[in-house]
Amino acid sequence: MFFYLSKKIAIPNNVKLKCISWNKDQGFIACGGEDGLLKVLKLETQTDDAKLRGLAAPSNLSMNQTLEGHSGSVQVVTWNEQYQKLTTSDQNGLIIVWMLYKGSWYEEMINNRNKSVVRSMSWNADGQKICIVYEDGAVIVGSVDGNRIWGKDLKGIQLCHVAWSADSKILLFGMANGEIHIYDNQGNFIMKMKLNCLVNVTGAVSIAGIHWYHGTEGYVEPHCPCLAICFDNGRCQIMRHENDQNPVLIDSGMYVVSIQWNHTGSVLAVAGSQKAITQDKDVNTVQFYTPFGEHLGTLKIPGKQMSALSWEGGGLKIALAVDSFIYFANIRPDYKWGYCSNTVVYAYTRPDRPEYCVIFWDTKNNEKYVKYVKSLISITTCGDFCVLATKADENHPQEENEMETFGATFVLVLCNSIGTPLDPKYIDLVPLFVTMTKTHVIAASKEAFYTWQYRVAKKLTALEINQITRSRKEGRERIYHVDDTPSGSVDGVLDYSKAIQGTRDPICAITASDKTLIVSRESGTIQRYSLPNVGLIQKYSLDCRAYQLSLNCNSSRLAIIDISGVLTFFDLDARVTDSTGQQVIGELLKLERKDVWDMKWAKDNPDLFAMMEKTRMYVFRNLDPEEPIQTSGYICNFEDLEIKSVLLDEILKNPEYPDKDYIINFEIRSLRDSRALIEKVGIEDASQFIEDNPHPRLWRLLAEAALQKLDLHTAEQAFVRCKDYQGIKFVKRLGNLQSESMKQAEVAAYFGRFEEAERMYLDMDRRDLAIGLRLKLGDWFRVLQLLKTGSGDADDSLLEQAHNAIGDYFADRQKWLNAVQYYVQGRNQERLAECYYMLEDYEGLENLANSLPENHKLLPEIAQMFVRAGMCEQAVTAFLKCNQPKAAVDTCVHLNRWNKAVELAKSHNMKEIGSLLARYASHLLEKNKILDAIELYRKASYFYDAAKLMFKIADEEAKKRTKPLRVKKLYVLSALLIEQYHEQMKNAQRGKVKGKSSEATSALAGLLEEEVLSTTSRFTDNAWRGAEAYHFFILAQRQLYEGYVDNALKTALHLRDYEDIIPAVEIYSLLALCACASRAFGTCSKAFIKLESLETLSSEQKQQYENLALEIFTKHTPKDNRKSELDSLLEGGEGKLPTCVATGNLVTEYQFWTCSVCKHCVLAQEISNYNFCPLCHSAVG
Repeated sequence: MFFYLSKKIAIPNNVKLKCISWNKDQGFIACGGEDGLLKVLKLETQTDDAKLRGLAAPSNLSMNQTLEGHSGSVQVVTWNEQYQKLTTSDQNGLIIVWMLYKGSWYEEMINNRNKSVVRSMSWNADGQKICIVYEDGAVIVGSVDGNRIWGKDLKGIQLCHVAWSADSKILLFGMANGEIHIYDNQGNFIMKMKLNCLVNVTGAVSIAGIHWYHGTEGYVEPHCPCLAICFDNGRCQIMRHENDQNPVLIDSGMYVVSIQWNHTGSVLAVAGSQKAITQDKDVNTVQFYTPFGEHLGTLKIPGKQMSALSWEGGGLKIALAVDSFIYFANIRPDYKWGYCSNTVVYAYTRPDRPEYCVIFWDTKNNEKYVKYVKSLISITTCGDFCVLATKADENHPQEENEMETFGATFVLVLCNSIGTPLDPKYIDLVPLFVTMTKTHVIAASKEAFYTWQYRVAKKLTALEINQITRSRKEGRERIYHVDDTPSGSVDGVLDYSKAIQGTRDPICAITASDKTLIVSRESGTIQRYSLPNVGLIQKYSLDCRAYQLSLNCNSSRLAIIDISGVLTFFDLDARVTDSTGQQVIGELLKLERKDVWDMKWAKDNPDLFAMMEKTRMYVFRNLDPEEPIQTSGYICNFEDLEIKSVLLDEILKNPEYPDKDYIINFEIRSLRDSRALIEKVGIEDASQFIEDNPHPRLWRLLAEAALQKLDLHTAEQAFVRCKDYQGIKFVKRLGNLQSESMKQAEVAAYFGRFEEAERMYLDMDRRDLAIGLRLKLGDWFRVLQLLKTGSGDADDSLLEQAHNAIGDYFADRQKWLNAVQYYVQGRNQERLAECYYMLEDYEGLENLANSLPENHKLLPEIAQMFVRAGMCEQAVTAFLKCNQPKAAVDTCVHLNRWNKAVELAKSHNMKEIGSLLARYASHLLEKNKILDAIELYRKASYFYDAAKLMFKIADEEAKKRTKPLRVKKLYVLSALLIEQYHEQMKNAQRGKVKGKSSEATSALAGLLEEEVLSTTSRFTDNAWRGAEAYHFFILAQRQLYEGYVDNALKTALHLRDYEDIIPAVEIYSLLALCACASRAFGTCSKAFIKLESLETLSSEQKQQYENLALEIFTKHTPKDNRKSELDSLLEGGEGKLPTCVATGNLVTEYQFWTCSVCKHCVLAQEISNYNFCPLCHSAVG
């Protein structure tokens, strides 16, 4: 950071000044002094010249008003920026509030306690309240409209300072004895502040200033110290909040009168006087510090007694009240900024975010890229890249593989020119100084420096590649301590312990070129190392402490700006004889300039450099200056005799919207002279002048001028001199053209005057050339226009190309609707599909798919789009159209359309459908959706698997003792599935046998195959058992209730065969009941015997059955009275007769009906009563 005095205003009649305050928003400066002096001034910069912006602009007093009203000397002036009010008070205790009306200041309110004198006044952050403290301990808080909010007398205390906290909840009162008390905003005492900076100070101290920065422009970093308290003895403490136990302590070593933060809270100015060693009088000085107590520099001011200081609103100027003068000093801040490949990178803080906002502003296309970076330390640029040095995020896990970075506290992030991070490096060394070359990044702390050879996929010349490959084998990061003497042959290592070792003589600046690294130390020693293998070559000693170093393009000279802004030059290779007659290497050159704050060497000439001195830029050639240019820009780049400069001060006033006007290009004198010669005198003389002062840029200027005049001979020579091969070829091509107007048109195109060239072509009636020109430029809109306007046929393929290119243009900008119109005209189906998809216009997509021929390469893509949108039908259609049935099936599976999948797989004879189904079924079963799984198998004609599951459900339901009818239905379903499975097997066999023999054979073969498949399962052989069991169980009960007791008994007797399906208790209970009702006590008695012998019953239940049997059989003898039919049932003869499922009777006649589905019989006379089979409910045919 640099500063220099820039202006001095004298107060009339030598009236001494007491106080000064600069309004941050409107720029008014109020100063008060003895004998009631109160003035309001305003510095205005009137300039029409765009280049003269900021500090370089001449500033005049646009307002200079004396405010009458005070009689005693004015001691306190303070602004209320929000409400444009000025509050002042004098030694008699009179307070006046002034307001601006039609460009002049008038008294608005007056107040006088007539008791004591006002020592300090402070407005809160939003300008709503003012706190006024009197010497006798009275405190008044008033509102902006002049009403008193509260007042208080602090007994026995002398007050001298007051400050509000940012949230207006806390008030700090400074006492005359140096104590500071903390109060709340209602005036209640909270506590005394602990003053760590006054430890072991003896004698009386008084407070020189309290300033609490309110965070209006954001903070340098989160939880940054912002409350500064300074005492007259030079001791100062900067706190994060009012009870910070660990503040930043500073001893400025001077007598302090006033302190103030700048507008962003990043610089604290401490004004006062210092004892000079040589003279006996005191010297007025201002010291500048960061919030962390680092010293930024010292500014000395002439005069006897400094009384106050105040910052300008933008932080670029500071006003100092000394005796009866106001001095203005310009501040050149250390902006965090850089310049890489046409991009200005700069960082600033915002009140709404804790991070730094880093903007990459591409000045060529005027586009900007924003990146937020936490705790940014610095920005360094070189070539096309930029390195951001930051503090590592505490809670951010580092990459696992880099174990040595464990606990690394800083990061160097390599970015390209749009802010994309390419490579972060975690390091354990504070990167206070960072410099970079095309191949290396060097970061230094005070004790050690770290080198990192970064890799980027970028074209390097063969020579540079050799350098890299040599050193790549040994790893790419090193650390060297500043006191080491590396030889360059033995490699350094990445050893962070070196970074911890101290040194007596810390590093204060570094710089590097491709082959040299320069490290400067506080004592003035300069160490020169070789790169890429770091070896100490030479040490030089100078008598200044460098602040900024810079090497010229061939590393022969070093420019040094020291901390007080003095620029000197050192020749690194000159051999000179010193005073003792010894020969030494290195010589300090004669040139020295003061108040320099920026300098840049030319990239292409070792003797050329530009420097900024106060508000002027000087260009030096061989240490001789050209006439200066007024500007206050920072120099970005100096090559081709042009200096690019950026007005960072202006940009950072509104950093989100940088303006192209803030980039200024200056041409140096030889370029301006050559241009003037060419314009005024002519090409001949100019070429003579350029011959004497050769530079490729000047030759190019001459070549271009010669081309304009179609002087091809001179142009060719000049192109040869500036080694421009394309230029030479262009001149040759021009020579071959016949017509003069053609040549002119080509030259116009060469210089980028395309409209003019096109007009010339069209005037010559060469529309083809005009179209060709636009094609080269990629201006398809104009191509289309030209194609359409011309008479005669336009070239169809070109038209299509143009339509597609315009479609691409819209598609790139995501204007899909416009793109569709052009793609339709350009018949570009691929991009059309994409646009329809992006627009979610599936109808359009479907139409497109239908219009495509079969097996078109686009169809699979379109199908995929439908899949992503979940549109199964359309996707399948598209897949089938391009002959990909497998993909179609996969789609159906993916979208859970299994029936469709199975249908497709069948129609295309696909093998792997089984595995598919198994997958899906298992998925359903996992979710316990058994019925869904059965349905799935049934649809897929996997009847066997479906039946298996169905039986399982039926068995489970039976166990649960659900309604018998429901269980019967389930068993019937299972049996039907088994029947379908048998049918399927027969058909499969029939297909195999292919009609050679009878149906019987095929059925037999089918059954055999089944036999092999299903030996294990009980239910394929007799699928209907379950259904029969429950059918008879229900039938018996129904007959019993309807009073057909005999039939009921017969039916119940059948149930004895089904003990494996229906619990025996239920069967025999029902049988006993039916027998009893039918008075067949013999059968009943057998049933009871069976019941009493059942293992499953408890003894109590058995007892109940015995009691019941006793009761029945004491009345009736256990004998059946009717024999006949029962016998046959009870004996159940040799050949089993079929049973009628309608009545439960045995079928003894030859006339009966058999169901075609379940193959069960019904008596002939019964079937006429039924439309459906009583067991399986299939229609009676």
